[in-house]
Amino acid sequence: MTRRSIGIIVNGVTGRMGYRQHLVRSLLAIRDAGGVRLPDGTTLWPHLVLVGRSEAKLREIADRHGLTDWTTDLTSALARDDVEIYFDAQVTQQREKAIRQAIEAGKHIYTEKPLAEDTAAALDLARAANAAGIRTGVVQDKLFLPGLRKLKRLLDGGFFGQVLSVRGDFGYWVFEGDWQPAQRPSWNYRASDGGGIVVDMFPHWHYVLAELFGEVRSVSATVATHIPQRVDERGRPYAATADDAAYAVFELAGGVIAQLNSSWCVRVHRDELVEFQVDGTHGSAVAGLRRCRVQHRAVTPKPVWNPDLPATEDFRSQWTEVPDNEEFDNGFKVQWEAFLRHIAVDEPFPWDFLAGARGVQLAELGLVSAREGRRVEIPELSL
Repeated sequence: MTRRSIGIIVNGVTGRMGYRQHLVRSLLAIRDAGGVRLPDGTTLWPHLVLVGRSEAKLREIADRHGLTDWTTDLTSALARDDVEIYFDAQVTQQREKAIRQAIEAGKHIYTEKPLAEDTAAALDLARAANAAGIRTGVVQDKLFLPGLRKLKRLLDGGFFGQVLSVRGDFGYWVFEGDWQPAQRPSWNYRASDGGGIVVDMFPHWHYVLAELFGEVRSVSATVATHIPQRVDERGRPYAATADDAAYAVFELAGGVIAQLNSSWCVRVHRDELVEFQVDGTHGSAVAGLRRCRVQHRAVTPKPVWNPDLPATEDFRSQWTEVPDNEEFDNGFKVQWEAFLRHIAVDEPFPWDFLAGARGVQLAELGLVSAREGRRVEIPELSL
């Protein structure tokens, strides 16, 4: 068996997402599995070049995982001939500059979302990469979650009939950082650092809605900063200036209405941290990260509203679990493998910079809607 090495710069590896999801659960997991098998029998082997700002943190991570190739100098890493791919998991404010460097260096680029801080910058990156003949990709991991893959199976099989609406709830309580440490870094709650739940989650909602139900045609959003003061990683109070909750209605092509709540100020009373209920003329489904349950119209009960009597029906028990029918791997890892095959053998990969720019656009126009108190239409983007 022939093994082909492919050099990958992993920038931002000392951060939570860069380390956990992309290094450990994706790239190192791919190496542990022996690499990515290509159609001709060749195995693609990721050679990792770790990049970050802290020499001490990089050395510690490299030593922990038996890696030797790391640097704090991105420019020198991009100048290497044995590197084909640049990956970015930095904070959003640092991303655009680094991606432009990677384009100038002629590297193929895969990046966390959001692609940039605003639509104009994201679209400019997409055009620059296209002009340079560079292949691009943006992380759209939720498409690969077991629950949403089961939901896609139902859609492809015509289970719903005509889809009418989508209702989604995402979030959990992020501690303020005083009496219990926060689960998210403090920059998430500072607008000046590119924080905010709209910027974080609306790019996700764009690709989920567009891929499964139809392109987003308009947005009506209300946002809030429910917790005005938090405590950072060093125990210092700071003003939370970014939105920590967003409540939005999206109108989709074909007439589907989607309502999505996103909040870091909600205590979970559902089975999973994110759940989507899809209602159609022939059936309904509730999909989470892993589970998906359905109720067909032929077995739909006939509830009667009577507030004077206690409910006697166990509504949850009236739904049926969708079986796995396949083995589901980590969603980040699956998309990494798809991108590597895209680079190596030109397999299709639709989640490029233009797709990423559409996610940035939805976040930007969602904030416009909230600020101006109106419904905002979403114009089509093109290169």
